[in-house]
Amino acid sequence: MQPIVHLLAEFDLLDRVARYISRFGTSAYNVWTIGVELALIGTVVYLVLRFLQGTRGARVFWGLTILTGGFLFVQLIAHQFELDRISYLYPYFLQAVFLLSLVAFQHELRRLLIRLGETIWFGSRRRESERLIDELVGACTKFSNGKIGALMAIERTTQLGAIVDSGVAMDALVSSELLETIFWPGTPLHDLGVVIRQGRVVAASCQFPLAESGELDRSLGSRHRAALGMSQESDAIVLVVSEETGTVSIATHGRLKRGFTPEELRRYLHRVLVRGKDPGGARPGAGEARSADEANEDEPSQAA
Repeated sequence: MQPIVHLLAEFDLLDRVARYISRFGTSAYNVWTIGVELALIGTVVYLVLRFLQGTRGARVFWGLTILTGGFLFVQLIAHQFELDRISYLYPYFLQAVFLLSLVAFQHELRRLLIRLGETIWFGSRRRESERLIDELVGACTKFSNGKIGALMAIERTTQLGAIVDSGVAMDALVSSELLETIFWPGTPLHDLGVVIRQGRVVAASCQFPLAESGELDRSLGSRHRAALGMSQESDAIVLVVSEETGTVSIATHGRLKRGFTPEELRRYLHRVLVRGKDPGGARPGAGEARSADEANEDEPSQAA
């Protein structure tokens, strides 16, 4: 009962805001005061959108903004033309839409709240991200030098619950030694991929979605197809190491970039995980061109 009371109070507040806006043209409100207030509101909206840019939370916020704007507009029209029935019925309609939105976007809202909490404790989050980067770079370097195949997806805003369910559940802090143990040839979990969530390995031996064979060079096998497929269906950062050439690649936003050196990999992961930049710009120093060795690479299975 208590949440409903709070919800009704919020809509009463919106109604008061509508009445406040309807009196903008009266002498009771100074034009400069109104301008400053609107500028402050616009600044807050801009900062929130900038904070949420590139996440599903941005869509949720836009939806709530449009919903609120629509409410204020209808209330203004109703007050102006004395449309009593609309004034009475519309708030109840909006309450129903608001409750349905909470149900439909519960996962996105939860992720948004988590991200807000992480921002408050940014220093701790930064240290954890840097530690994760150190472990991933160390593991990929060893995989590359030893030509050990590996496939790892770093979960971002798109939840990978279905992918996690397809593998063996784990809950272990990411470390170079743990990843080496998982992907060491012949071990029970070395096949398929690993999912990393908030600095922890949550599942291993996971089946990633495969990209269509025509979308990738025929010289690349199922491991790279899985990396590309995962990046097409989520915003995850997918690291893949070829056991044929030791080449380290990254798949993001449906694009596969190859030929990362350890330092390039570190810079890229720092740019995305620490600085929060868009991962779509991944580009190793060697570019996308493949070497002659890579052109002869043939991985017949995702475990290859």
